[in-house]
Amino acid sequence: MVGWAIALHGGAGDIPFNLPDERRIPRETALGRCLDLGVSALKSGKHPLDVTELVVRELENHPDFNAGKGSVLTEQGTVEMEASIMEGKTKRCGAVSGLTTVVNPISVARLVMEKTPHIYLAFDAAEAFARAHGVETVEPSHFITPENIARLKQAKEFNRVQLDYTAPTPEIRGDSQIGTVGCVAVDNAGNLASATSTGGYVNKMVGRIGDTPVIGVGTYANHLCAVSATGKGEYIIRATVAREVAAVMEYKGLSLAEAAAYAVEQSGPKGTCGLVAVSANGEVAMPFNTTGMFRACATEDGYTEIAIWPKN
Repeated sequence: MVGWAIALHGGAGDIPFNLPDERRIPRETALGRCLDLGVSALKSGKHPLDVTELVVRELENHPDFNAGKGSVLTEQGTVEMEASIMEGKTKRCGAVSGLTTVVNPISVARLVMEKTPHIYLAFDAAEAFARAHGVETVEPSHFITPENIARLKQAKEFNRVQLDYTAPTPEIRGDSQIGTVGCVAVDNAGNLASATSTGGYVNKMVGRIGDTPVIGVGTYANHLCAVSATGKGEYIIRATVAREVAAVMEYKGLSLAEAAAYAVEQSGPKGTCGLVAVSANGEVAMPFNTTGMFRACATEDGYTEIAIWPKN
């Protein structure tokens, strides 16, 4: 039976089981609020494309996630945000990278999809396109938070590119990272959409592009399913994780749960990735091979989940 469903994530990684309440509770609360927002939008008849954009915008505005306001810093102490969005039945999609002043990158990705003959714009051209279309922008300093300065300092001290939720050192209390965000949704008519947004890695090279804006990798939707991935971008790119879910559903006849689990398993070593996915029939899957993944979902039959670590 076809029914609406929605799932969202706030990043996967080495999330410590003793994550302090002051770090855990705001994120769980934000996930719950965003889930309610998406459910209300679906119930009111909004298209999943509108729903996923709406939810990801809200997550981008939350400083505890690695997207929009909470985006982590490059090796030069700057922000380079990226995002993508895709609609399932038509396979229309849009993506952006290298944004430095845009408050909500996901909305620029949608504008690329709807207002250009292209799929992907990046860096100065994407910034100019955003301004030309009246998208809200701020000074780059808006994104340079004390927390992210501390994270960059920590990463430089250890001379590493730091991933979402890398275990902290004593200098940084609680988790030292924050997570990429994404949302997938399906309505009663089987329309599907996916949206994903991120600030990338802490201490990444300027100009680095990850999995999030690459269609078929961090984001994908077709007539069967919609997928948003999170984790170690280079592994996710090599495994084309989001498209892999749809491919094995189509060519191997696997269920959404089986296909999503297979894609995560094939993505790389343990600790590589997680994803959220919905099918055209209203099924939900949220597998991960990391310690945890901030996630939430709801379906028309009344099932709701907000979780971080494995349920068992």
